[in-house]
Amino acid sequence: MNKIFIIGNLTADPDYSVSASGTPVCRFTVAVNRRFSGNQQEERTADFFRVTTFRKTAENCSSYLSKGRKVGVVGALQINDYTDKDGNRRTSVDVTADEVEFLSPRGEEQAPAAAPRKQTSASSSFAPINDESLPF
Repeated sequence: MNKIFIIGNLTADPDYSVSASGTPVCRFTVAVNRRFSGNQQEERTADFFRVTTFRKTAENCSSYLSKGRKVGVVGALQINDYTDKDGNRRTSVDVTADEVEFLSPRGEEQAPAAAPRKQTSASSSFAPINDESLPF
């Protein structure tokens, strides 16, 4: 089983594109702080995961995420080796996301520029219920 759960912050705005077959794709990088125990006075370090999303998840990530936002990602982990332009061997850690949860507080959310969200009141969302009509 290949399953990874990460929670962290986006390092930059997401990169949205459409594949040659017409599938929406969104890529972004998540920085995850490392935990350490004790009274260590070391600098905090982070691990960086490149995340790829597809279809409706990609569209939502592109619309609602931006640099600094906190996300939870569930997906499959891939380790890729490559040679950079200077001839050095490099390794990247990539996640193909199954789920992305937006974790930044609501007060920090921004509506996407293309589709502003309507504000609704709680009273208009719920219809009053008569206790007499309940079956229990």
